[in-house]
Amino acid sequence: MSNTPAADPGKVKKPARKPKPQGQWALGETEPLNDNERFKAEDNGLNVRERIEQIYSVKGFSSIPADDLRGRMRWWGLYTQREAGIPGGKTGSLPPEELDAEFFMMRVRSDGGALTSEQAKTVAAISQEFARDTADISDRQNIQLHWIRIEDVPEIWRRLESVGLNTTEACGDTPRVILGSPVAGVAADEIIDGTPAITEIQRRFIGDPELANLPRKFKSAISGSPRQDVAHEINDISFIGVEHPERGPGFDLWVGGGLSTVPKLGTRLGAWVPLDEVPDVWLGVIQLFRDHGYRRLRTKARLKFLVADWGAERFRQILQDDYLGYTLIDGPAPPAPEPEARDHVGVHPQRDGNFYVGAAPTVGRISGTKLTTIAELAEEYGSGRIRLTAHQKFVILDVPGDRTESLVDALAESQLLVRPSYFRRSAMACTGIEYCKLAISETKSRTAELVTTLEQRKPDWELPLAIHVNGCPNSCARFQVADIGLKGVLATDENGSQSEGFQVHLGGSLGEESGFGRSPRGLRLAGDDVADYVDRVLTRFEAQRVENESFAQWSIRADEADLR
Repeated sequence: MSNTPAADPGKVKKPARKPKPQGQWALGETEPLNDNERFKAEDNGLNVRERIEQIYSVKGFSSIPADDLRGRMRWWGLYTQREAGIPGGKTGSLPPEELDAEFFMMRVRSDGGALTSEQAKTVAAISQEFARDTADISDRQNIQLHWIRIEDVPEIWRRLESVGLNTTEACGDTPRVILGSPVAGVAADEIIDGTPAITEIQRRFIGDPELANLPRKFKSAISGSPRQDVAHEINDISFIGVEHPERGPGFDLWVGGGLSTVPKLGTRLGAWVPLDEVPDVWLGVIQLFRDHGYRRLRTKARLKFLVADWGAERFRQILQDDYLGYTLIDGPAPPAPEPEARDHVGVHPQRDGNFYVGAAPTVGRISGTKLTTIAELAEEYGSGRIRLTAHQKFVILDVPGDRTESLVDALAESQLLVRPSYFRRSAMACTGIEYCKLAISETKSRTAELVTTLEQRKPDWELPLAIHVNGCPNSCARFQVADIGLKGVLATDENGSQSEGFQVHLGGSLGEESGFGRSPRGLRLAGDDVADYVDRVLTRFEAQRVENESFAQWSIRADEADLR
């Protein structure tokens, strides 16, 4: 006899709870579910340009309403700058109007990192006249300027657009700048040149109102370099050069990568895409994201969450059936790249017999003055072609072999090193508390000081080592995929007081052994303790390292006590 109790005939079974709508337009969930979705629904972000030109630049900063100031103006590459002197401990507690300075960061779009010397000189002149000589090379192949006044924005746009540059959708819930190999079309080892696809996507889709209201930002990368030089593992969509055994060179398709507070590596769809189909496949993926992406919570609105929920097979099927109208070709995965070759620093051969020369400004920080120097050297030693990299570096193309060493020396006079230490070569840092309203800790100057200290203490260091420093959890400097990643947090100093500091992440990497590493439990460093900590951990690595072991490999296997 069964011991299962009989159902109570008088008890009414509750209906299953209906899941909350996620704001997926494809399911008819078009009601705005948060303030960002509300202001985007009320007016397309691209429309703010007219108001900037006709109203705000005339009447000044105080005339800008909040939805435009902290929302739609991002669609034109403008973020309000952090008020000077506000400590990191106030970042999360002050209202935005108290964090805002009456100045802007402006991001100049340069898809594929491509600049002519004329364009570089124009940006440099803008920097010197309107931005207090600031200029940072970001890891998105942009140049970022600071101290921009709203009154000057129309004139800056006029100058940029006169040389073929712009700030369109450099920020916001839009298709951001498209990363490309900085040596596309010239490198001797290139599989395929992705430049035509980048150019076509720019021409057809950037600034299109139909693609200007995405759930969140959309980051793209296209590179035919075997060095896989665009961090394809952490972009929303990436096309990576690969040789198909029957069809020849094309691209391997990846989707759903991204870092921030919930990092995820991109997913291979197993599809090979020929060059002429890249723009249409890109369009299909961004339309799928627009229609199916989650809009209820900003923290879940990136494409990576949809890909994680659906999986590669379902994502590819819906892409094919509903957006492309044809079946993608199956293809092979690209081989793993050499780990230190992605940044293009050094002197390297081109396919035409010339050379390209890659230099490392420390953590991407240059200035308008240095950018003028770079442009002049590109004209004197090359053809005037400059490329920014996805690692806060730059490359000068088309240098004759007998002039490379002269260029190396000329760059060094401006502290732009072609043969830097590994510490300087691989260091990256985000904007940090100096200008960013989200930051908790200072990054640029602190990382530069750290690099200098390590060069003094360990002058014989000869192993690749990436140190990435981020001012907050958003990972603009990719701290989770560095050998040593430092994330800005509040830390307790030796006197028991809270101060700006860092949480430590060790052993992250991209490439053949991509992963996010580990974070020693409870370890938070006061900012002034960072150099001693890094020195201490590197010394232990040197003592315990086995043959051919990288720092990342050691830090994953090491006892936690040795990581403190």
